[in-house]
Amino acid sequence: MQSPIRTALPQDAAAFVAIVAPIIANTTISFELDPPSPEGMRDRITETLRRYPWLASLDEQGRVNGYAHAGPHRPAPAYRWSVNTSIYLREDARGRGVGKALYGSLLERLSATGYWRAFAGIALPNAASVALHESVGFQPLGVYRKVGFKHGRWLDVGWWQRDLHQEETGEPQSPRTGVDAA
Repeated sequence: MQSPIRTALPQDAAAFVAIVAPIIANTTISFELDPPSPEGMRDRITETLRRYPWLASLDEQGRVNGYAHAGPHRPAPAYRWSVNTSIYLREDARGRGVGKALYGSLLERLSATGYWRAFAGIALPNAASVALHESVGFQPLGVYRKVGFKHGRWLDVGWWQRDLHQEETGEPQSPRTGVDAA
């Protein structure tokens, strides 16, 4: 059964923290060193939704089992059609198609609101994340070698890209933001 997917709400903050806190604390998947507080996560959700989509996936009981969002790729104005993406899943939701459905919804929303390229940085090694990204059309670009330091070692980050539009004629309209992006 397909997990329902909806726009994230500020009140999802505690559930999002519960998903990401063990990843931050125990793995090198995230380069954050300290998990955000629920209040900090609520602020992130609110701020992100001003310009970019942030989605939540729900399990059969209506509990959050994953989230995905986009953010700016780079600050210069010429990059405004490109986004970086992130996805995190509750441990029991991994390998069940939740990530693929969540990412599919996020990429569809990004395309519909006028973004042209999506990028994903994946701390390596992470075979599951690489497989997920490639299953939804991301293609490898290259690797930043030893770019982050966490848990006592230097880490590489691989970069993947997915085109959201195929035809590139003339200057595109700026992406829609705010409510239109959510």
